[in-house]
Amino acid sequence: MTDDLPAARAAGAGEPADGPPPPGPAPDAPAPAVGRGGRRRDQAIALSWLVAIWLLLWGDLSWGNLFAGLVVGAAVLLFFPLPPVTFGGRLRPVPLLVLAGTFAGELVSASLHVAAVALRPGYRPRGAIIAVPLRVCTDLNLALTAEVISLVPGTLILEVDRDRGVLYVHVLDVRGPEDLTGSRERILAVERRIVRAVGSPAEVRQLELEPDDWRNHP
Repeated sequence: MTDDLPAARAAGAGEPADGPPPPGPAPDAPAPAVGRGGRRRDQAIALSWLVAIWLLLWGDLSWGNLFAGLVVGAAVLLFFPLPPVTFGGRLRPVPLLVLAGTFAGELVSASLHVAAVALRPGYRPRGAIIAVPLRVCTDLNLALTAEVISLVPGTLILEVDRDRGVLYVHVLDVRGPEDLTGSRERILAVERRIVRAVGSPAEVRQLELEPDDWRNHP
């Protein structure tokens, strides 16, 4: 497999196929304050996930494993604290169903496409790396969008620029500039479905901004 697309070469050595990422928010912008109650809620949610992962790893639901999971999870949160990622949106059932259904459809179609590429005799697919600036640059949206994109065969997150809100994505089987544009639009469509499913009203309104506007949006 080769990762040198002519269009990417034309953009210049060292630059992604979509050009340099847009300027992000000022680095000294104040982070949103997280209340004590919200922080404890987030820690409780994180502890619940850690315990669930512990039980899945052991494959045995017992009081001993449950207690051990609580101890290990509490130790992880105490000695390896994560930056606060507070959920400030709202869950919307219909967009959540749309997100799940669309993801399932893309998972099947992408799997069939990758299988067809792998089984095609003598065909050498080209890959490319594109920079996709997201419109909602919260940690939660970056994480969710990156996870959904990585789960779809044929796309892989290589790097996440948290300060600029940019995903660097490797895409498979690129035949021309139109494939780059299509891949970028699919990633932005994933972001749009995620924000509409779990985002706040302000984040949903941010999806309607034009490209030049969202790059300068605080």
